[in-house]
Amino acid sequence: MRVLGINAVFHDPAAALVIDGRVVAAAEEERFSRRKHGKRPVPFAAWELPELSAAWCLTSAGIDVDGLDAVAYSFDPGLCRDAAELGLDDPWDWLRVDYARRAPQFLAAALPGLDPEKVRFVPHHVAHAASAGLAAPPAGDDTAVLVLDGRGEAASHLAGVYREGRLSPLYAQRLPHSLGLLYEDLTRHLGFLHSSDEYKVMALASYGRPRHLSVLRELVRATDDGGFHVERIDWASLAKARTADGEMTDDHADLASSVQARLEEVVLDLSRWLYDAAGGPATLAMAGGVALNCVANARVAAEGPYRNVWVQPAAGDAGTALGAALHVAGELGDRSTPMAGADLGRGWTDAELEAELRRAALPYHRPASIAAEAARVLADNGIVAWYQGRSEYGPRALGHRSLLAHPGDPDTTRRMNDVKGREQFRPIAPMVRAERFAEIFEGVYPSPYMLFVHRVRPEWRDRVPAVTHVDGTARVQTVHADTEPLVAELLAEFEQLTGLPVVVNTSLNTAGRPMVDTPREAMELFGSAPVDLLALGPYAVHRRALGGGR
Repeated sequence: MRVLGINAVFHDPAAALVIDGRVVAAAEEERFSRRKHGKRPVPFAAWELPELSAAWCLTSAGIDVDGLDAVAYSFDPGLCRDAAELGLDDPWDWLRVDYARRAPQFLAAALPGLDPEKVRFVPHHVAHAASAGLAAPPAGDDTAVLVLDGRGEAASHLAGVYREGRLSPLYAQRLPHSLGLLYEDLTRHLGFLHSSDEYKVMALASYGRPRHLSVLRELVRATDDGGFHVERIDWASLAKARTADGEMTDDHADLASSVQARLEEVVLDLSRWLYDAAGGPATLAMAGGVALNCVANARVAAEGPYRNVWVQPAAGDAGTALGAALHVAGELGDRSTPMAGADLGRGWTDAELEAELRRAALPYHRPASIAAEAARVLADNGIVAWYQGRSEYGPRALGHRSLLAHPGDPDTTRRMNDVKGREQFRPIAPMVRAERFAEIFEGVYPSPYMLFVHRVRPEWRDRVPAVTHVDGTARVQTVHADTEPLVAELLAEFEQLTGLPVVVNTSLNTAGRPMVDTPREAMELFGSAPVDLLALGPYAVHRRALGGGR
């Protein structure tokens, strides 16, 4: 069966194509439109569809809309209730629901030739659940699945278990109680952009003390039935509201720390309840925007009852396109194949990359090994724009669209945040050769998608200061030679030169812009930022060849 998945209703519009139960393509609309997150999460934008990413998914597989068996839309307007009835202050929510009801007609207009009757509505949290439970590596008969986000149709959470590819829901928390909306409210109060900058709050939390934790334990708590309650919080009584360009104070950091700590405790409580209710499965799969909180994920893995914890790399709403497609494919009789990796987006051949370099009139050469060339620049404390293979699905750069740097220089964090135009409290992450992980880090292994934090062993903190956060942790990506041979080669070459099997890895973009996706965008970033080497496929462009830099 051929099923196209669509996410559109809230934010991060995306498309994914599943053929015979296997994910063959998935991409976020922002990579095509160059609008961060694709659009803002307001009801007036609910009609906007991932037209470009959907068209690319079909083209990449060589099929047209007539060849589709179904289109899966990751929201079911039939489950919606009036916003006031749900306790939400969202007077225009009816418009979002109305647009969702018309999605089959909108999709038929966006994809000429599509029969609207092929469009199937999939409940939002079921789509999230499928993106995790059906895409996770096999690890036993049953897989518990925990979904937490801002909101779906009428709920903000789903706990269930997959048995033989079928979801058995065990609990869903009704709105307005929502851990995702709680964190969004905090993000807004701290002067950041909600439904976008929550990861900044997570980073800021490490600089504070959880001195409001006792108050928050009264207001945010798990219930005995598998759900939770979030009472109204007077944020201003805990810390003064901050404007976007306002001063960041210790009070703000303490509030972030307090909410982060309470979030971790409640998520851990929910995971324990689910373990018992699901009959003690070995694996927990997680999705929803809250599952991008890698600090909470690490705590669930360390203190929870599960042997394995797997998080969907596109855990936010973009991932519901994939989950909706997998869910409908299962309903049509296909058995899902676990995700082999997150490199599901666009890619270019070597010949196409070379043609782009020639068109841009950039001086380039093809070294015997682009990995060795990049390692030499990194060992000399240079910054490398690393553009290889297909782009990643989800918010993490995983060695396909990455900025790389030396982890041993304490000044690297400042330099990288300056290059990207980011706040200086933001950490940068390491990638490490899988076979060297246990020597340097403690925590979840493997970690190929950079969705957990790990303790940096004390004897290594001074050796890799650039990737050691203020609290002694790092958000690690483990690199395995069988799945990422080129990145593994780069790490091996870098270790030969420096003795360090770790390289700084952050996303190939600048603040407020989507991750680079095309060769032209990679060249534009290289031309506008102090980057020493552009490694575009097998080709190398050095800053010094342009008359500047090292």
